[in-house]
Amino acid sequence: MAAETQGVELSELVRRYLWEHDPERITWESSRHTIVAKLLQVGGWDAVRWLRANVGDNELREFLARRRGRGIDPKRLRFWELVLDLPKAEVDAWIAAARADPWHRRTRG
Repeated sequence: MAAETQGVELSELVRRYLWEHDPERITWESSRHTIVAKLLQVGGWDAVRWLRANVGDNELREFLARRRGRGIDPKRLRFWELVLDLPKAEVDAWIAAARADPWHRRTRG
């Protein structure tokens, strides 16, 4: 993530999505990757706006591309495909790879 994201304050709006983390210990500087991944996967529209304002669309695209969509379910990847104007063929490949993974089949019923 870019240097301009240093010193980002985690508002209560963001912290509510991080319920499994100690609010006294999680910071943007120490847990940026975890925070972005969590908000990409489960964040509501408020979190989407926060991410786009504090991280930026280019960085979110790079984050998803580096991970090849790992950790984000197919419906959410389609959402981010539209919001971030991701290449459909690339997202299709991420989803196909996830569906081919035996763990995905086991946990998706």
